[in-house]
This record gives sequence, structure tokens and C-alpha cells, in this order.
Amino acid sequence: MSLLSDLRSLTPPQRSAILASYLGWTLDAFDFFLLVFLKPAIGAAFGVDDAAVSELLFATLAARPFGAFAFGWAADRFGRRPVLMIVILLFSAFSVVSGLAWSFWSLLVIRALFGFAMGGEWGVGASLVMETVPPRLRGLVSGLLQSGYPSGYFLASIAFGLFYDHVGWRGMFFIGVVPALVVFLIRARVEESPVQATMLAAAAGKPRLNPLREIAANWRIALYLVVMMTAFNFFSHGTQDQYPTFLKMQHGFGTHTISLLTIVMNLGAIVGGLAFGIWSERIGRRRAIAIASLLALPVVPLWAFSATPLLLGLGAFLIQVAVQGAWGVVPAHLNELSPPRLRGLFPGVAYQLGNLIASRNAPFQASLAHAHGGDYGYALALVAGVTAVVLAGWTWFGPERRDVDFGVEAGAS
Repeated sequence: MSLLSDLRSLTPPQRSAILASYLGWTLDAFDFFLLVFLKPAIGAAFGVDDAAVSELLFATLAARPFGAFAFGWAADRFGRRPVLMIVILLFSAFSVVSGLAWSFWSLLVIRALFGFAMGGEWGVGASLVMETVPPRLRGLVSGLLQSGYPSGYFLASIAFGLFYDHVGWRGMFFIGVVPALVVFLIRARVEESPVQATMLAAAAGKPRLNPLREIAANWRIALYLVVMMTAFNFFSHGTQDQYPTFLKMQHGFGTHTISLLTIVMNLGAIVGGLAFGIWSERIGRRRAIAIASLLALPVVPLWAFSATPLLLGLGAFLIQVAVQGAWGVVPAHLNELSPPRLRGLFPGVAYQLGNLIASRNAPFQASLAHAHGGDYGYALALVAGVTAVVLAGWTWFGPERRDVDFGVEAGAS
């Protein structure tokens, strides 16, 4: 059966689950990446330097594992759908409140709360989708779901270029509430994962699952995935979070040039995520991740050390084909490797613990650039190059469970 035929065979509930989770992750990323464009303005407003403002990114990322655990546990106990609707309303509310911050420290706390809510989005949404679609479509849907992240960055780039000069940094945070209402309405029509419905029915009348005990029983795969996701998060955040700052502070570009180059970067990310997600169905998850990671290495000099907008744009497009090409495999790979009874919690916690370990990336890159005379290109290149090699090697020798049948696992649990 062809890929097009497979897509046409999807039922309305399956399509709704894919669309809702994609849009949810898009909105999540949109709200997060607004901050990377606003760092210089926030620093000027509160009288702090870039290294201090980068702590806002750290606070957001560091809070995400706690949200992943809390909301993942709730999703495994009560179902994916209701938890997702709560999560999206929470992080949208905290995005709006960010625009009302009265001091730098209040903004730091608000962004940490935003990160807590954001932590529940990816893991629960990914498990809902992966448990709903046929196994043969997991690679494609994985790439589509993960492309929501650069899609959100893409939309944040457009919003920054269109509105920032008119509404300022506070007004930018208010924009995040509009798409939240749209996604909430879509999510209200999404059905529960059939696999999770089976699990909940089977668990009726039985002792409650202890998530900490279950994680401890699967500590080897948990440790492997946390290390893998640490490398993944250094790969993405190390090439994305300081990129607008790099364009502004090192190259002196204005709002519209920064917006345009970031849009080009995210187009590359969307292409890479979809392409490698689909390809992983043919060559396997591990190989697709390793190949995509290593493809970043020859692009690093063009991306980090070019001088003209044209070459910088080409480098940005190609580097994100590689970075998000590797990431496009992650939703399927993490869900396939997770214990069946913890699929709502396990992928998100592994992802966000990796995020926690990598959460010092933005302050680290800012400090490294400062130590080298403001050379953000050097800081970006160092993190990207080292991480690409580590990620490829760690993943190549790891496990893989492509095409595992979640329904059979649910019945056996």
C-alpha cells in the first residue's frame, strides 16, 4: 500500500488526533520561541545583560521535567485527552501573564510556571498520536508531529517581523492566547487513544500503578533514553535558542532580516523532520537519527561563520534539515521504546530530563561567546559539532523496536 493510500485510510478520529497534537506542539513552540526574539528588549527593560536574560530560557527548560512527570502520570491514570486540554490552557495562560511581568524576577517565575505546563504537552500528545495511528505510519506521523516545533518557531519568526515594532516585547506575549482557543476547540473533538482506553479498562479494580517503581524497574532503558535526549536537546537548543541573538549582536541585523533568516531556518527544519521521519520506516530509527546528525558536520562552517545574509540563510536551512531530521524520528522511537503502562509519562519524562540537563545551554553559549569577544558563531559551532558526533554514536549502538504493536502490548499488560 502506498503512503498516499495509507494516509487516505486514516479514520476521522485518527486525523483529529494528529492535527490536534501537531497544532498543540506548534503553539507550545510558538510561545517558547517568542522569548528568544525578545531577549535583547527584555534585558534593556529590566537592566540585565544577555547572560542573565538567558536564565529565562533555563528556567523554562528546567521546569519541564516536573510537568512531564505530573501530567504524564495524570494521563496514564485518567486518559490522554482531558490532560492535554488542561495543559494547553495552562501554558497559554502563563504566556499571556509573561507580558504583565513587573520585574525580571517575576518574569523568571512566570516562565518557570510556563515551562511546567509546557512539559506536559509533548509526551502526552505524542503517546496519544502514536497509540492511535497504524504502525506503518508512525515514521511519517512522527516527522509531522515533531515538525510542529519548527512550525511554531516559524510562526514566532513571522509574528516577530510583523508585530514587534508595533507592540513591543510585552504585546508579543499576548498573541499566544489566540491559537490556544483554536487548538482547545479541536481537542474537544479528539477521542481517547484506543490503546489507553484498553489499558484503563484492564486496570479497573486493580492496585494503582506506582510510576516511580515502574521507572526503577525499567532503569536501563530510562537511563539510555535520558542520555539520548540530553544529546538531542543540546542539538536543537544549541542551534536555535541563541540564533536570533547571534544575528542581532554579532551581525547587527534588524528585525526583518532576523525574522526572514529564522523563517528560512525553520523551513529547513520542517523539510528535515518530515523527510527523515518517513525514511526511518525504510532504514530504521537508529540509522535515520545517526545519518541526520552526521549530515550537520559539513554544514557547521557555512552556518556559523558566513558573513552575508544569503550564505547565512543557506547554512541555517541546511543545518536544521539535519537537526530536525534527527528529531523527526524521536516521537515514534521514544514511544516504541517505552514501557506500555507508562507511555503517557515515560517518553515525556525522558525527553524533559534530557532538557533539564541541557537547560544550561543558552547561558553557557552566551558566556562562551562573551569569553571569545562576542563570537556567538564560535559558541554555536562548538555545541553543534560536538553534539552531532555524540548523538550519532550513542543512537547507533542503542536499541530499536520499530513496528511494535501497542495494542497487543496493552492486552498483555
